[in-house]
Amino acid sequence: MLFFRLMLQTAVLSTVRTKAYTAIRYAKGIKSSRETTFTSLHFPTLPTSCWKQPRQKHQKTLIATGMMRVPVFCVVVLLFICHTHSLEIQNPAYRLKRSRENVLSDPSDCMSRTKQQQVFTNSHNFSVDIQMPGVVPSGSDTYLCMAFPVPTSQDAYIVDFIPRASMETVHHMLLFGCQTPVSTSSYWDCGSVQGTCEDEASIIYAWARNAPPTKLPRDVGFKVGRNSGMSYFVLQIHYGDVSAFRDHHRDCSGVALRMTSKPQPFIAGIYLLMAVDTVILPGKRVTNADIACDYTSYPIYPFAFRTHTHHLGKVVSGYRIRDGKWSLIGRQSPQLPQAFYPANKEVNVKYGDTIAARCLFTGEGRTSKTYIGGTSDDEMCNFYIMYYMDSKHAIPYMNCMETGSRELFQHIPAEANTPIAVSPGDMNSMMHMGSSADHQENKSLLDTNKAQQVLDQDFHLEQVSTWPQSSLQLGQVSGLALDTDSNLVIFHRGDHHWGADSFNSKARYLQRSLGPIQQSTILVVDPDKGYILKASGRNMFYLPHGITTDKENNYWVTDVALHQVLKVSSDGSDRTLLALGEAFTPGSDSNHFCQPTDVAVDTETGNIFVSDGYCNARILKFSADGKYLSEWGAGSSDRRRRIPFRIPHSLVFLPNKQEVCVADRENGRIQCFIAETGEFVKEVKKEEFGGEVFAITYSPAGNGLIFAVNGDSPYYSAPLRGFVIDYSTKDILDTFNPEKKEFKMPHDIAVTKDGSVFVGDAGNKSVFKFTTEKLHHSVKKGGIEVQELEEMDMFVQTKAMPEHKKTAAIQEKQSVAQQPQPQVEAEEKKSKSAAKPIREQGVLPAIITTLLLIPLLLVITIGVFICWRKNGMYDNRSSAQKV
Repeated sequence: MLFFRLMLQTAVLSTVRTKAYTAIRYAKGIKSSRETTFTSLHFPTLPTSCWKQPRQKHQKTLIATGMMRVPVFCVVVLLFICHTHSLEIQNPAYRLKRSRENVLSDPSDCMSRTKQQQVFTNSHNFSVDIQMPGVVPSGSDTYLCMAFPVPTSQDAYIVDFIPRASMETVHHMLLFGCQTPVSTSSYWDCGSVQGTCEDEASIIYAWARNAPPTKLPRDVGFKVGRNSGMSYFVLQIHYGDVSAFRDHHRDCSGVALRMTSKPQPFIAGIYLLMAVDTVILPGKRVTNADIACDYTSYPIYPFAFRTHTHHLGKVVSGYRIRDGKWSLIGRQSPQLPQAFYPANKEVNVKYGDTIAARCLFTGEGRTSKTYIGGTSDDEMCNFYIMYYMDSKHAIPYMNCMETGSRELFQHIPAEANTPIAVSPGDMNSMMHMGSSADHQENKSLLDTNKAQQVLDQDFHLEQVSTWPQSSLQLGQVSGLALDTDSNLVIFHRGDHHWGADSFNSKARYLQRSLGPIQQSTILVVDPDKGYILKASGRNMFYLPHGITTDKENNYWVTDVALHQVLKVSSDGSDRTLLALGEAFTPGSDSNHFCQPTDVAVDTETGNIFVSDGYCNARILKFSADGKYLSEWGAGSSDRRRRIPFRIPHSLVFLPNKQEVCVADRENGRIQCFIAETGEFVKEVKKEEFGGEVFAITYSPAGNGLIFAVNGDSPYYSAPLRGFVIDYSTKDILDTFNPEKKEFKMPHDIAVTKDGSVFVGDAGNKSVFKFTTEKLHHSVKKGGIEVQELEEMDMFVQTKAMPEHKKTAAIQEKQSVAQQPQPQVEAEEKKSKSAAKPIREQGVLPAIITTLLLIPLLLVITIGVFICWRKNGMYDNRSSAQKV
């Protein structure tokens, strides 16, 4: 920066010299039409005799006059440098302009559509435009984010929000404040686990459905900058229906902020009440989502509120409960523009009050369950309170996600159960918001509650260590499935083991003398508690491997010793309904298998797909009645899939995509094919797999999720664990493993409609359950990040609550309150280290300016002294001549 300033000074040196000389000429009364004055610069007052001497040819006088021009010129240069430097330091608009140049990747495209405003009205007030840099979302329900540095290192306050967006393009828009964004690139996809901020994100502003600007009350502002913990804004935009981009335009939506550096006596904040577990039943006229939390901090004064649901919401109401009395904060239809409307001015909230909200939904016209989630097909229940509080106790963001008790909400005012009528004109203006959702009404996508939330959560699967609650007494667990009642079906080997002496070199089973497994090899288990509901499969199998179910709830199983695929009744009669292959006879034609591994069933046509397996490395397709249809893999021509299968170990059918995916175990990859033709679609191969993928399953949540488990490889070293993979992007969204007992040989995997994941381990002879229900970390619902950590909640509450309440709270959760301390110390060190360079940037120019000022002052002093001496000599000579 110093080098830049020196170059600038050099470039303008001649101009400054000319203007300085012109100023001197003007002071002498010598003007020309091209000469301008420096009205904003004030020159030191020098003795008038320095420029009013009569013309003399005396050389000393000319030298004195020349020396006077030197200090004046130096003063001009000095003032120019100081003036430029002061503008840079004091004017946030300058910093904003520099930041802007780094943010816009394609500024010409955006500026052709939206004028970028960077206005600095006076020494305190300025405005900031935060806009997407000309983006095109890749698909519907895409979340894109961009980070923008707060344009001043000092404290600043937002006093006005002006949206630059249209609901024709944008589903909703959020503005966060944080210390460290996830990325500082032009923009990024923040709908995945990447999220918005590395640290805690505070919601500053929310917008949807063409809501008008939001202006804060006088003397109230959102604090950002140096002492706020918010050095960056993060703009998040949810693009709902991508059909708005059929014309291939680039979007520059965003929000303009009116800001001031003048300290505000009251600091604004957001309190968000949000439901997370509501299920709206199809056809049910009324479903309520209730949220309530006790308030445990300093008083807040609500001045605005905002409601948010999707298409099924009829009314959202928020209340303060004090001494059993319900006082309305705000109530509005979420089908109207989702602006911040004025709150009830008579309601404040203090320690000991309860804040509550209810969203009223209807399931009429729906044919499937609707869950809380971030896509247009889901629902949301949010009630935002914009409040202010005294600056000494300011908390920028608070939240509540606790489900209110039924007893509490028995006393809610009747108005909360009365829908607000919306005029046809208003409804017509909203209709396009539901177009994409309505066309997908009958998809099974809506039947996946928590699994569907996976795409909207910064989630992590954790083991449910208390499952199962009773002993299952399993052998080697080889297969898992779900029946039509969503119960878990376990296929295990009882007292039989697959060892080195189980088969000869021709894949014939060598232990037939042991007879079939006498234990029940098929167990139907309650997925919630782990209790055995029914058992079957005695004296039928020798070495079980894979299992799946069809829509009639029949079991399709493979037995590697029998070399067969069997269709078995689930009624407990142990009847074999269909047998494919010849018992104990391996082969490679359409009537024989060689150690087949798994079966996938087309839920519509009933066609089955068999991965065959350890010897043949192929996939075969049969009709529901067992007629051979086709096959692909080893021995078939497939130009696109150049590397043949090496033990296709697990299969899954994708009903919403009409594809079949296979875990190609020894190749360490997942491959997907069109079910009808066997044509190759895609491949997922990751270093994290460690060279082997044992099993996969699928959930239609969002754009599709693939769940997988890996295995030990002699060529690679990687931990054994489960993976959650985005089908569309092929990104790994999460990995998981047991907490106490490690995986030994995770052999199969299944996922329920509510998002629970089960892994059958042949090495441990057990089944593990994983779920997201235990989460106590950052959860992102529809782009809104909310801290659920009890430790952080406790820290914030004890930091903000009155002193006489702190002691009791700390004693109640002493062990919890101690945990955040290292994190706080780390953040303090981080903020101090970040602040140090900023201070140094301000100190260095000051030192340089001071050093330059000293010799200039010395030159000026010498010049004045010489002028004074010459003037005195001239006066003495004149007096002598007169005498």
